[in-house]
Amino acid sequence: MIVTKQGQDRNKSAVTIGFYCALIAFMAAAGYGVAQILQVLGFVIYPLDAILIYGFSLCIATPCMIAFLALHYVTSRDKRFWSHAALLFAIMYATYVSLMYVVQLGVAIPMSLHGTPIEFLTVTRYSFFWALDGLGYICMGLATLFAVPVFARQGIQRWLRWFFLANGLLTPVIAFVYFYPYFSIPLLLLGLPWLITGPGSMLLLALFFRKLIYFEASYSVNKSIL
Repeated sequence: MIVTKQGQDRNKSAVTIGFYCALIAFMAAAGYGVAQILQVLGFVIYPLDAILIYGFSLCIATPCMIAFLALHYVTSRDKRFWSHAALLFAIMYATYVSLMYVVQLGVAIPMSLHGTPIEFLTVTRYSFFWALDGLGYICMGLATLFAVPVFARQGIQRWLRWFFLANGLLTPVIAFVYFYPYFSIPLLLLGLPWLITGPGSMLLLALFFRKLIYFEASYSVNKSIL
């Protein structure tokens, strides 16, 4: 999948930025998972549950998008169609959910706490912002699905293939959870595997970039010796 020796020097910044962005996305996704579980169990209630869930979710979006951009820059030319398609869906994901979470955190929640909620801003079944959130996570799943062919079938890239594939194949389930006519906790639990595939995909992507950093450092040392 990765590149020639000349490409390593050219993409050094992309690899480093990709590592840190994927790591941030992983930590935010893990935080979201914890917040979601605490909400379902009743340990946190409104507005703290909404602030935690939306806040962590917002922190996933942009780092995830930049990590996919970095992935595109370190992908070999013959596989860049797949990395480019993945990047486009990652951009769509970040756009949808950033709009959703910024409005909720910056407008809807503060207004509800001041006793002046606006029905249009409410996140409920069939609401505008519920649909935005659903579209965002559908695009995220498609981003990971399109990225699958980018990776090799050995080493850490093999694990990345499996996690990205699993996360991508959850997309119909996520769509069903968001757009089924009636909401319930058992319905929400259908999306529970995402708490593994989502953070796991970002963690493995960070480790993948980390391995490239070590590879580049080793190559630089060998080059200087020569």
